[in-house]
Formats: sequence, C-alpha cells, structure tokens
Amino acid sequence: MATAKLIAGEEPGTYVVPDAVTEADLLHLAKMIARRRLAKGRPLSNPEEVRRALQTLLIDYQHEVFGILMLDNRHRILKFVELFRGTINGATVYPREVVKESLALNAAAVVLVHNHPSGELEPSQADKTITQRLCHALSTVEIRVLDHLIVGTDGYCSMAELGLI
Repeated sequence: MATAKLIAGEEPGTYVVPDAVTEADLLHLAKMIARRRLAKGRPLSNPEEVRRALQTLLIDYQHEVFGILMLDNRHRILKFVELFRGTINGATVYPREVVKESLALNAAAVVLVHNHPSGELEPSQADKTITQRLCHALSTVEIRVLDHLIVGTDGYCSMAELGLI
C-alpha cells in the first residue's frame, strides 16, 4: 500500500497526491483551494484572501486573461468568470459583455481582474482607460466596481488603492 506524498487542504485529507509532488501538482492544488475560496455564497470578508485566490488562478497564463468576480448586494460571491483571453501583452475587453455577464447573475458589485504575464504590476494607460469605461458602463445599471486588480507572479496591484476607481 502506497502512502501519500502530500496531504493538504482546509480539512485533513482534502487533497491527496499519491506520487512524487511536482510543481504542476502544487499549482493544481493551489488552484483547487483558490476556487474553493471563490465559491458561490462565500462572503467577501477578507479582501487579501480574495486577491491571493485571484492571483493564483491567473498566475500561470502566458497570455493576458481578463475576468470578473461578481458579488451580490451583501458582497457574497456569485461567480468568478474568465471573460476574455488576449495575447502576451494585451486583451481586448468589451464593456457590453462585462455588463451582460454581470446582469445575467444579478450582480450588485464586481471585482475586475487581469494578469500581466510579464509580471509588471503597474497599470498601463490602456488598463486605466478600460477601467474607467467599465466603471461608467456598470454604473449605468447600478453595479459598483469595487476594484480592478492586476496580478502577476510577484503579487498584485489594486487600482482602488491607487485611487483610480
């Protein structure tokens, strides 16, 4: 009988890896935990935990990915959706689609997020422009943008903390 090389999780035995543990195994486990932390109905009570979970989900893409975390009026998670996929240095984001997805789940608030595969966390002018367009588009249907996070391998940047929202 083989013994597990790694047993991890929020409850004993939640995640079991029976063989030698690779970097891919660890990333897979981290993503499973991140998805659990972003599960429907969980309250957005710890912004740092949410930021780390979103970073974990987008960290290994070699192209830009733009997503939205949709919340109800009590800031409980409705759903996280990766909406747009781009290239190594940009992604086209359509405000109409962001509004449509948010309305479909009756979201009251959203957290926008995208990765920078380069690891550079500073918002570009394009990031600032699309953030303002999305804030305006979503505000017309009474959906608040709480933050726009840029994530990379070394952390994240909160556009709300920079005063850009």
